[in-house]
Amino acid sequence: MHSKGPHSGLFQPLVIGCGKITLEHRVIHAALTRNRGVPLNAVNTPDKPNRIWYPGNLMVEYYDQRTTKGGLLISEGVPPSLESNGMPGVPGLFTREQEDGWRKVVDAVHRKGGYIYCQLWHAGRATVPQMTGSQPVSASATTWDSPEEHYSHIPFGEEKPVRYADHPPVELSVAHIKKTISDYCEAAKSAMRIGFDGVELHAGNGYLPEQFLSSNINRRTDQYGGSPEKRCLFVLELMEDLLNAVGDENLAIRLSPFGLFNQARGEQRMETWLHLCKTLKEKHPYLSYVSFIEPRYEQIFSYEEKDKFLLSWGLPDVNLDEFRRVFGNTPFFSAGGWNDKNSWGVIESGKYDALVYGRYYISNPDLVDRLKKGLPLTQYDRSRFYGPFEDNAIGYTDYLKTQSGLV
Repeated sequence: MHSKGPHSGLFQPLVIGCGKITLEHRVIHAALTRNRGVPLNAVNTPDKPNRIWYPGNLMVEYYDQRTTKGGLLISEGVPPSLESNGMPGVPGLFTREQEDGWRKVVDAVHRKGGYIYCQLWHAGRATVPQMTGSQPVSASATTWDSPEEHYSHIPFGEEKPVRYADHPPVELSVAHIKKTISDYCEAAKSAMRIGFDGVELHAGNGYLPEQFLSSNINRRTDQYGGSPEKRCLFVLELMEDLLNAVGDENLAIRLSPFGLFNQARGEQRMETWLHLCKTLKEKHPYLSYVSFIEPRYEQIFSYEEKDKFLLSWGLPDVNLDEFRRVFGNTPFFSAGGWNDKNSWGVIESGKYDALVYGRYYISNPDLVDRLKKGLPLTQYDRSRFYGPFEDNAIGYTDYLKTQSGLV
């Protein structure tokens, strides 16, 4: 019988950052896009729509609520450029106002003895021109294969949902690839300058790096496509330049080798991601940590539906063990479906070094305490996940008040 509560492996220290950081527990706050940024322009007009947001006091409060002494938070996905932003209300890291806002978030986390990494996020083709003011970009000019799938929000000035298929991406030229990598590196340097403890590259969930990794999206015939090895080149070049920008001990990566989100339907899953991971381990032996999404976990499909996909790839019983072996002593995180029932005994088994919690961290700012004390978890309100809303605090920073009966 595995011990629950304070004696669980979840509450044992963990060293990350190549010895730089010692976490006091292994309950990690996932990167959670909540669309609660403050618009740079107070007035939103058709000729000057809001396209840039920065972290305001409400976001500072949100991260502060979820900070524990010696705990690690991963920021929401942070766009390194206007072109890379996939959703309204998301604060990037490419203007002075954004830097100032994120500095306040970082300072609040540090005041409580916590650590925070900045997750860098480029939506690639998972955006629309109405959002960024420019054509979406991707590994190839591949139109979405689901004609009815539409953008997450109705853009300002539009009356109905906008279909991704109506705005196919532009294939990134080699020069544009170099510029994109440079944008990532500038944002990474900014993150470290304002006090983030490290940077996590979001290379999963069907966003730009995974668009290069996915054979159904990446149709290139140059050095960036055509084989599992070539499809890995963009991510490997990006990680190499990020290493030069901030150092491996400050660098992490998030991967979803079996994900389907944003139409990532590529074949050769094991060949592609194993090549990527073996090369990463070889070239970056001192990464701060690696973070994976569980194979059967999916944002839009049920476990049963996901199993059908895994079966069609000849991977019915796949798990992350092979990747764990590849990364060896690199701290290995797992995300996807962890809760107060299934988290016990996992760390003790040696399977993973830490567990990443998303939805239950939204509705339980005191999640660490609740897991430790065996207290029931508050259910989340999915309808309040993604703003912007008229009142952004509801379903964002009011959970503690609701739990204590103050509202």
